[in-house]
Amino acid sequence: MLLAGCGTNPSKIAESGQRSGFWDTYFVGPISDVLDWFAELLWNEYGLSILVVTIIIRLIILPLTLKQYRSSKQMQAIQPELKKMKEKYKDDPKKQQEETMKLFQKNGVNPLAGCFPLLVQMPILIGLYQAIMRNPDISGHTFLWLELGAKDPYFILPTIAAITTYLQQKMMSSQMNSQMQALFIIFPVLIFVMSMQFASALPLYWIYSNTFTIVQSYFIYHRPSKALEAGK
Repeated sequence: MLLAGCGTNPSKIAESGQRSGFWDTYFVGPISDVLDWFAELLWNEYGLSILVVTIIIRLIILPLTLKQYRSSKQMQAIQPELKKMKEKYKDDPKKQQEETMKLFQKNGVNPLAGCFPLLVQMPILIGLYQAIMRNPDISGHTFLWLELGAKDPYFILPTIAAITTYLQQKMMSSQMNSQMQALFIIFPVLIFVMSMQFASALPLYWIYSNTFTIVQSYFIYHRPSKALEAGK
């Protein structure tokens, strides 16, 4: 889905009211319109417009992030009981799975909670990429040393994207299991390689999003407020 959605589509986005197809009407077109609107407010700087849209997207999925936080804390709390149960039913995988699900339901743990923010962002991310590439005002716009519709020729943006990806994973490391921590090296390298291939606007979005996540993780995981604790 990511490769298909981020593929080059040469057709220009139609004006509002003249769009056809679900994808253009409800994703690509509206994202392009929002980027245009914020750019007009921000001195015609699409780089700043992408920043504002990134913050809005992250605020929209914040409830899912808080749910992920509470679920991860509950998962940590039941680890001793989970370990005992796995040892008890080590010779009966089916029974072990059944009891694990019962334990999750009893304690309100959702093992897939960590995937929800990513799944919500995927169509937005693909829509954002196509909105940028198919809107000539954005794809041809220059922000700092970048042309938003072209690759970063100096690889500065891919490097920053990889570094911020590593830092945001580091901030959340206490909530990861040993298998997930193996992604500390793999995922930043993957982001670096992908950022080298995509138009600069996409890694710029990743950098904005990663920075938001780093600040957010500091307050959620390292300085949990009473409000968050009360929401458990």
